[in-house]
Amino acid sequence: MKTKIIHLAALALICSSCAVVRPGEAGVKQTLGKFSKNISTQGTIFYNPFVSKVIKESTQTNNIKLILNLPTKEGLSVESEISILYRLELQKIPIILENLGQDYESIITSVFRSASSDVCAKFYAKDMHSGMRANIEEEIKQKMLINLEKQADGIELIAVLMKSIQLPRGLASSIEQKLQAEQDAMRMEFIIQQAKLEAERKVIEAKAERDAQKILAEGLTKEIIQLRSIEAFNKLSTSNNSKVIITDGKTPMLINQ
Repeated sequence: MKTKIIHLAALALICSSCAVVRPGEAGVKQTLGKFSKNISTQGTIFYNPFVSKVIKESTQTNNIKLILNLPTKEGLSVESEISILYRLELQKIPIILENLGQDYESIITSVFRSASSDVCAKFYAKDMHSGMRANIEEEIKQKMLINLEKQADGIELIAVLMKSIQLPRGLASSIEQKLQAEQDAMRMEFIIQQAKLEAERKVIEAKAERDAQKILAEGLTKEIIQLRSIEAFNKLSTSNNSKVIITDGKTPMLINQ
């Protein structure tokens, strides 16, 4: 019985003195408050549970989700769902834990709040609901990178995404009306352009017809008219029907009998 208790105690001590680091994680041993420079990315880490512990952090891409009211250039407040994508640089995890502790996400959030307020205040509310959104996201990201480099070196910022933009009701209605007016204007411009093209086509056709008649008139000389008259008389002479022909000798006029 005593031996069994000893074995169980030894087993419990062994279990409490090892940590398993799974794929997508990094483990750092902390001994008497000091972090080791050795980083384990997979496997088992043994340590003395009386003076040491193992801190495990994700090395995958992480997502911080926020819902914030962002200021605008005209002094409005726009509600937006925010996603901040980041990951920890593997070799700098001990430095991050030593400088910021495990609550480094609060630093990222604070940096975002500051950067987003500065950047969004330069844009109108309608810009956040248009193609300018990508520019706003990129500016916020670049400003965050500068601040994170000073305060939290080792945090890699991947993207800042603004989702579910909620504009003030009156402004949203105004933007919709403006977009509808722009679409109507574009439609009318298309119709006018089509009408202009059709008019140009008709002018070209009329000009071509006029030029053709002019060329034809210029080509009808007295000799050609006389030749056409002779040809007409020849055709009439071969006809079996009786006809009355009145002519001045130049052009025939036919009367059917």
